[in-house]
Amino acid sequence: MSNTAKSLVIASAVAAAVSGMATTASAQAKEKCYGVSLAGQNDCAAGPGTTCAGTSTVDYQGNAWTLVDAGTCADIDLPQSADGAARKGSLEPLERDLPA
Repeated sequence: MSNTAKSLVIASAVAAAVSGMATTASAQAKEKCYGVSLAGQNDCAAGPGTTCAGTSTVDYQGNAWTLVDAGTCADIDLPQSADGAARKGSLEPLERDLPA
């Protein structure tokens, strides 16, 4: 094997390792935030009657989650509910705004 080929193999291995670490680091910087996604824009399983991404049926559905930057969930600005109560995101599923 020539020196050029060896260098190419090593460079490819290093590039693969670095790209794998970047993906892991960005995934670790996210957290599930419940009650902040619009209908059909949740990231995955939104409780009974849903299967996975995009299956929530109500805006700000309490048991539907979206990945957000770690530490920002409770700070996301959301409109008030119909009864005037304040809405906030949560790191745990909520009992509010569930489909009928």
